[in-house]
Amino acid sequence: MTTEVDRFFSERSPLATEVASFRPRAQQREMALAVEQAIRDNAILVAEAGTGTGKTFAYLVPALLNGGKVIISTGTKNLQDQLFQKDLPMVRDALKAPVSVALLKGRANYICHYHLERAQSEGRFVTREDVKYLGKIAKYAKITQSGDKSGLADVPESALVWLQVTSTRDNCLGQDCPQHDECFVLKARKDAMKADVVVVNHHLFFADVMLRDEGVAELLPACNTVIFDEAHQLPETASLFFGESISTSQLLDLARDARLEAATSANDFAPLPVATDALDRAARDLRLVFKQAEGRMPADATKKLSGWADALAALCAKLKHLNELLEKQAERSEGLEKCWQRGLELMEKLKEWQDAPPPHPSPEGRGEQGSAVPDQSLLSESAATTASLSRRERAGMRESEPDSPPAGSVRWLEVFHHSVQLNTTPLSIAKIFAKQLSGSPRAWVFTSATLAVKRDFGHYQAEMGLLEARTECWDSPFNYQEQALLYVPQDLPEPNSEGYTEAVVRAALPLIEASRGRAFLLFTSLRAMQRAYDILQAEFDRKNLKYPLMMQGEGSRNELLSRFREHGNAVLLGSQSFWEGVDVRGEALSLVIIDKLPFAPPDDPVLAARIAELNKQGRNAFMDYQLPRTIINLKQGAGRLIRDEQDRGVLMICDPRLITKQYGKRIWQSLPPFKRTRDEAVAVGFFAADSRQPE
Repeated sequence: MTTEVDRFFSERSPLATEVASFRPRAQQREMALAVEQAIRDNAILVAEAGTGTGKTFAYLVPALLNGGKVIISTGTKNLQDQLFQKDLPMVRDALKAPVSVALLKGRANYICHYHLERAQSEGRFVTREDVKYLGKIAKYAKITQSGDKSGLADVPESALVWLQVTSTRDNCLGQDCPQHDECFVLKARKDAMKADVVVVNHHLFFADVMLRDEGVAELLPACNTVIFDEAHQLPETASLFFGESISTSQLLDLARDARLEAATSANDFAPLPVATDALDRAARDLRLVFKQAEGRMPADATKKLSGWADALAALCAKLKHLNELLEKQAERSEGLEKCWQRGLELMEKLKEWQDAPPPHPSPEGRGEQGSAVPDQSLLSESAATTASLSRRERAGMRESEPDSPPAGSVRWLEVFHHSVQLNTTPLSIAKIFAKQLSGSPRAWVFTSATLAVKRDFGHYQAEMGLLEARTECWDSPFNYQEQALLYVPQDLPEPNSEGYTEAVVRAALPLIEASRGRAFLLFTSLRAMQRAYDILQAEFDRKNLKYPLMMQGEGSRNELLSRFREHGNAVLLGSQSFWEGVDVRGEALSLVIIDKLPFAPPDDPVLAARIAELNKQGRNAFMDYQLPRTIINLKQGAGRLIRDEQDRGVLMICDPRLITKQYGKRIWQSLPPFKRTRDEAVAVGFFAADSRQPE
């Protein structure tokens, strides 16, 4: 039976005539029909579509043709912008579908008129560039319709001034804001409420589901279909938002905002700025307890950390004192009221770390009773009830809440260069996420190029609580047997041995020379990446090789990729952020080298706790959890090589465990069907046969 969706993937369809890059592919058509069926049945579909399938069109066509309200969530803001600005308009025009679309981002992406004015009047900046940038932002704010900072290319996204001219959930004044009627965030939400298709990203989706703060929760009740693109990222993102965290950065922000509000609304109350300075110092002192520059550690490690208990107690005391002063002044302005409420919330989280012992994992996870994640229907009711209480009633309610940590979770810390973050993360999100899917009937589609292990979705379904979902898998339409070669070098040492990175570079150099640059080198650690860069730099100088050598961190990812494409013969070294979401087609990339199988560090506190929990349940944590995650990550890295029907190249995986370990076969069988070799001469010879080789 031919459906309307089916017709749009034929050689004579509007897509074929309107979209120059469109090619009829059986895999794309089959995926579109599966998505259409899921939408009609209000079903859950988990779909893996190999590189080149065209999964974006495969879900957009049925989503636009079947009507109703659709939320599409992407992995990053860059993909979000591409979908909204390019893919959606292209498909909508080709289908002549009368649907309206909207883009919704987190509030930190929109200029805030109130904070912009305050930044202009106060004139406090970290760098001279910020003064220049502020002028550009002010001009942009007067002409932009959206207020989206991505529309102002002249100001880098990393510029510190953005923190001063955008709002957060904590410092937004809401309806009491004098600029409420012109608010860009509210305009984006209103547009999203009216639109047929709304594009968000995973962080926004989960932040809102948990906090009901960014507008998505208001969209869900009327939504017929939710589509998650790049769905392999969801377990990590959901874990982040289904847990809790507090950082010294939040406390520094509170101190700064309270100081500014005091100067505006309570400049006759001298104790307040003194208390904000004391909180600022105490937050910085807590970070100074940690001697290392960066890293993760379990909560138990703080027991042996000199000065931790005293610094945490001092921080709690300074925050409590500031809260007492803010309570006395809160009625003088909405800003001071907001600061007081933030202080109380932060005090709750901080006291849990001071008073409660680390939680003991429970095989049941977060139970139905006492769950840290209440049912969505209760969230709005709870929020409305709390909003109706007086300030003192809300404070009293918080003080009476128990400090006991949630079961089935792990406490851990992450140290950054200037801050430390205290985290409580659930060991499993399956029950929590499944509860989000149990509301009103609607279709849920989860799609990515990397979800399955040898076409088996069991790992992903178990992680996400999608045990009853339909699953489908389509291989890439690319001819890997002709286009690509998988090369595993011989005689490399074990990955944990001394000198391993040096051995990797020695093995890689003949391939880099044969490909004449045009290479990505992907590493599992920043230390290995830096060491390899130093060795390659010396070798390029010694051999007089003129390939531009680039490394992650020398600029933004987009900037580095743009330079890589322009050079046409560059060698780029990257770590985790270059393993996925990177699309370099054509002659600029012909060689991808991966130093090790991307197993997560075994001493990572969250991974260690999850392994202990799985083993406690009698399961094999390595086979059930660690190996599947490694395979999915490796598939992402391998996917950087062949991005187009004309691409050719070599994937070089240096880790000998791919051959020597029993599980190695399961790994390479999960990759696309590359032709395989262990012979360096064969790998080098592949490039001699490459007709695209530059002169």
